[in-house]
Amino acid sequence: MSSFDPQAMITRFQERAEAVKRRGFPPVEGPERLRFIEAANLDFQDFAMLGDAEASLHDGILRLEIDLRPRD
Repeated sequence: MSSFDPQAMITRFQERAEAVKRRGFPPVEGPERLRFIEAANLDFQDFAMLGDAEASLHDGILRLEIDLRPRD
């Protein structure tokens, strides 16, 4: 476990969030398109939240802290 870098993991989640924002929509219409958009929104939300996390690794326990309080 000593080679695991929590900050590198956070960086990968930040990159994934950006990739979700940049990806295009497939040529689908109707309900399938709406499902694709909903999935993309959830992917972005999840990746962005993890990308904002403060990560620490102590005694083999990975801790991710995400402040969900509204910003002023």
